[in-house]
Amino acid sequence: MKKNNLQKAIHKGGFILLLSILLFIPPIKAKAPQALAAEQGQTMEKQLLQLLQDEPSLKGAIAGISIRSAKTGDLRFEYNGDIRLRPASNMKLLTAAVSLAVLGKNYKFTTDVLTDGAIDEHTLKGNLYLRGKGDPTLLKEDFDEMAMKIKKSGIHVIEGNLIGDDSWYDEVRLSPDLIWSDEYVYYGSQISALTASPTKDFDSGTVQITVTPGKAIGDGAIVQIEPKTDYVKIVNHAVTGSPDSNSEIHFNRKHGENIVTVEGIIPIHASEEKEWIAVWEPSLYALNVFKQSLAEKGVEVKEDVKIGQTPSQAAVITSHQSIPLSDLLVPFMKLSNNSHAEILIKEMGRMVKGEGSWEKGLEVVREQVPQLGINPNTIVIRDGSGISHVNLIPANEISNLLYHVQKESWFPAFMNSLPVAGSDEKMIGGTLRNRMASASMSGNIKAKTGTITTVTSLSGYVKTKSEELLIFSILLNNLVDEEKGKDIEDKIVTILANQ
Repeated sequence: MKKNNLQKAIHKGGFILLLSILLFIPPIKAKAPQALAAEQGQTMEKQLLQLLQDEPSLKGAIAGISIRSAKTGDLRFEYNGDIRLRPASNMKLLTAAVSLAVLGKNYKFTTDVLTDGAIDEHTLKGNLYLRGKGDPTLLKEDFDEMAMKIKKSGIHVIEGNLIGDDSWYDEVRLSPDLIWSDEYVYYGSQISALTASPTKDFDSGTVQITVTPGKAIGDGAIVQIEPKTDYVKIVNHAVTGSPDSNSEIHFNRKHGENIVTVEGIIPIHASEEKEWIAVWEPSLYALNVFKQSLAEKGVEVKEDVKIGQTPSQAAVITSHQSIPLSDLLVPFMKLSNNSHAEILIKEMGRMVKGEGSWEKGLEVVREQVPQLGINPNTIVIRDGSGISHVNLIPANEISNLLYHVQKESWFPAFMNSLPVAGSDEKMIGGTLRNRMASASMSGNIKAKTGTITTVTSLSGYVKTKSEELLIFSILLNNLVDEEKGKDIEDKIVTILANQ
């Protein structure tokens, strides 16, 4: 009797134990339809999903991926493709495309020199006006050329004022979401209708500062500024270090000032270090450079240098035109120039809406994007450059844009502006010149990069091993390390290229 009871207890306990085990075994999760489709589909889909699921850097982050056939526009793969994400500088793809559609590839910016006075024995009895209309490409040599034309017109002395007119755009200098700590760096430069650039990279509203070591250890470093202007003052605390010291040069410009402090150490015999620093009030900066050019050409300004508006009766003495938009797109997109993007936004606002402001320019963008394949109800746009963390756009919308622009007459100019992976020439490879440079990849990827804190992006075109052209958009958000995000982008594009 006891044995039977024991057997029953064992059986009962075994059942309870079995039931307990079954209750604690985690249920087998049904695979998402997307994953099931990938297992049954192409190797490309399997590889992409494996990468996205296994990559440690994506833990806690959000990835939006969209792959299309460039020929048909059909989606070949998507992963969170309809989720709005911050695009960083991939926003420039929209700005460039809409600018080409609205302004045209041959569009040029004009700068005028005018006067409201008369010339009497080489003396201008009146004011001289420098009227800017947004040209971001004005160099010192362009101001020299305009100054020479003033001299050749018979003017040696200006009895009135030298007045800069920047009224073509509004007075708002910085985009809505630019953080205060970025206002002195080149990518945060102020936007004005009258501005100047130090080099042919055309970083408008900036000066280029070059630091080289002194002749001996302990000597002050040598600091030079381009263009040579007294509008920006340099306070040099940088010193020459020993050959084995680390190069650590820091730049700073205080809010509301044009005093740039240079500090740190540069090793003796080290290569020069360059930095581009945004100026405070680019209109006066351009006017100062122009006054310097006038003086060098023998034209004296007797009165003040200031900002004002050109009277309607003023007569044009000379004008300067920029390079066409198709050419400007090269430094704009290859080097990811934020000031170009914001100038183009304001220029479209001025030309279409009669007001050179972010508000009106972004209205133009929203009105135009439906014709380029983007649903405006899916996006949030705060600027033209992508520096705002408020901008939002799904990867599928960017890839759709890249599909639709192929049919436009201006598409060759758009395509030519994209960085080319692996090409070490600056104005070809741009921001991709040091990425995906292997023999099998170099030259096969043309795409726009993007980086802001916690965000990296890459969207463009890739030619596969089978000679198929694919469109891709990769948006990675909430990253801890943006450089690891770029490695992920490269891995994704490599998978595509190897198809």
